[in-house]
Amino acid sequence: MKILYFAWLKTKTGLGEEDVPQLPAGVTNVGQLIDWLAGRGGGFAEAFANRGLVRAAVNQDYAQPDTPIRAGDEIAFFPPVTGGVG
Repeated sequence: MKILYFAWLKTKTGLGEEDVPQLPAGVTNVGQLIDWLAGRGGGFAEAFANRGLVRAAVNQDYAQPDTPIRAGDEIAFFPPVTGGVG
């Protein structure tokens, strides 16, 4: 699985992306993956400390904490996106 980090998540984790060769034990959805990542400590714990400020996408589709994940998926984490025409 490929994990992508954007904006301040990239800064806090120190990674733009990483490959995780297999799903960690007990990880079957986005929320569990966030728990596992935060459990790595350091910048990962900081990046995922306030989960209300983190959005996710699985294979380029917006995802919720209960969205299932599988080996080979691409999971992206990013801050909330705002926009529009000013």
